[in-house]
Amino acid sequence: MSFDWEFSIIEWSIIAVVIFAWYIHDKYVQRKHQLLVNYPIIGRLRFLLEEVREPFRQYFGDEKFYESKDKLDWLNKACRDLPNYASFSPSQPLPYPKFMIRHANIVLNEDEVEGGFEVTFGPRRKKPFISKSIIGRSAMSDGSISPEGTRAFAKGALEGKFPINTGEGSVTSNFFVTHQNYKADYMKVVHGTKFEKRIKDVVQFFFNGAVAADVYRKLVFGKDPEAETYIFDLQSSLFHRINWDAPLESFPKEVPTDLPDITFQISSGLYGARDKNGKFDPVRYEKVMRFCRMTEIKMAQGAKQTGGKLAGHKVTPAIAYYRGVEAYKDVFSPNRFPYANSIEELFDFIGQLQQISEKPVGVKIVISDLDNIEPYAKEIKKRIDQGKDSYPDYIAIDGGSGGSATAPIETMERVGLDIKDSIYLVDKVLSEYGVRDKVKLVASGKVLTPDDVIIIMSLGADFIQIARGFMMSAGCIRARYCSGTTGHDCPVGLATQNKSKRKKYFVHKQARKVANYHKNLLKSVKGMLAIMGLKRVDQLNKHRIMFIDKDAKVYDNMDDVFKRKLKIGRDLGDDYHEHG
Repeated sequence: MSFDWEFSIIEWSIIAVVIFAWYIHDKYVQRKHQLLVNYPIIGRLRFLLEEVREPFRQYFGDEKFYESKDKLDWLNKACRDLPNYASFSPSQPLPYPKFMIRHANIVLNEDEVEGGFEVTFGPRRKKPFISKSIIGRSAMSDGSISPEGTRAFAKGALEGKFPINTGEGSVTSNFFVTHQNYKADYMKVVHGTKFEKRIKDVVQFFFNGAVAADVYRKLVFGKDPEAETYIFDLQSSLFHRINWDAPLESFPKEVPTDLPDITFQISSGLYGARDKNGKFDPVRYEKVMRFCRMTEIKMAQGAKQTGGKLAGHKVTPAIAYYRGVEAYKDVFSPNRFPYANSIEELFDFIGQLQQISEKPVGVKIVISDLDNIEPYAKEIKKRIDQGKDSYPDYIAIDGGSGGSATAPIETMERVGLDIKDSIYLVDKVLSEYGVRDKVKLVASGKVLTPDDVIIIMSLGADFIQIARGFMMSAGCIRARYCSGTTGHDCPVGLATQNKSKRKKYFVHKQARKVANYHKNLLKSVKGMLAIMGLKRVDQLNKHRIMFIDKDAKVYDNMDDVFKRKLKIGRDLGDDYHEHG
């Protein structure tokens, strides 16, 4: 193949005039960019490189945020269900300091390791939740995530048999994408005409189901701003959404089996569980919990100690409908949970939720020091001694190292301990107060690979929640445009409400990758247990790991390690030093 690059004199003259005019504009006309005055035209290369820096950063340098690029490679292979082995040596060895696992002299074969990874939350409740996995997808709000992204996660969670956390955006229609065996009593169903269905069939024949569904939705709903609050079932050609105005008696008594295991997160905004005045609505909450396994009260999150933030351009009419707010206006949750002006008030509210739902209720916090967990431990012990059970069934601890969505940069690395320090401290405090066996510990914070799971569970966690890992398994390329406040949108359509981007997101393909990621995490955790000589995951403890500090010194006692790492202001048992 050859190209004719010859231009006529006129064409060359036009190009020269354009470049000269551009030069004059940059040097003598514009007064916005100082750089262009000194370097007309060529100076614009700087702005081009700045624009592509974030999306392309990961391709041209060693990984700085997730310990090593090899961990990301593992994730990418796991979600595609590819063989996950390395050759010769790691391309980027894990830096010191780092934790190491202890292997056994006589290891096990993988078939000798028990495959059950169940975790029971709230055994004291009338309806405890038995998770089929030690791993769940962490909180991601429908709103910060696109509708298509939420559907992919819901499908992947049902297929993979692991729990999924709603985030503070509440239970939306997109979590019900797999729910087809419903009763019309609690569902609002919309039919299209025969003519509209015929057009849909024709479009599907020539294109695909996604395009056909989009065309059909526009035909059926026209300009209805709430059109996207309905889920479309391609087989039945019906649109449906939960009718929250239906009487409580119409809602299912048990969670439908064609739904994933959902944890309903309730934040300071009370979205999904509030009335028109923004107050807690116990009836609405009970309706929501007919579809969820347990509740998580969000007191804090690694990325958002200031309360969740959703920029106005992401608050579409559908998101506004779900949250009970005004469309296209910023939704910034209050910093303080409205029913938590004290630990005692928070626990009373937890008890109220436990009584209404008859299901486990937990609390999500971030740890900076002892003062963040000791009041919880004291109140739990006090209530147990009083014969009360109105205390958290689990405590979810988020690492303080940034976040995957919208958060103030000034708090990302300045508030909260790393998850390893946090989980050790919380496990230690609850044990010192004699209440550790009453509360499950859930951990999250930069968990990507099976070795991360093993280390954090060895330090005291009962369950792991993952956000970033699941995001990347669902197609995230870490362009860091999640908030949409930079003038750019998520390029893959996962974390944006931009229709032109998100409509091209492959829901079914990404759902399978999400399920594969979870499957291979558990498979590799089982493999690591085998070389540690352990038959069950609950045999993990702090004596199963070691620590190598930045000077390559090896420590085989975790209590000694954390004595040095966590120099707190007062003693806690025999395992802590006085500060200074």
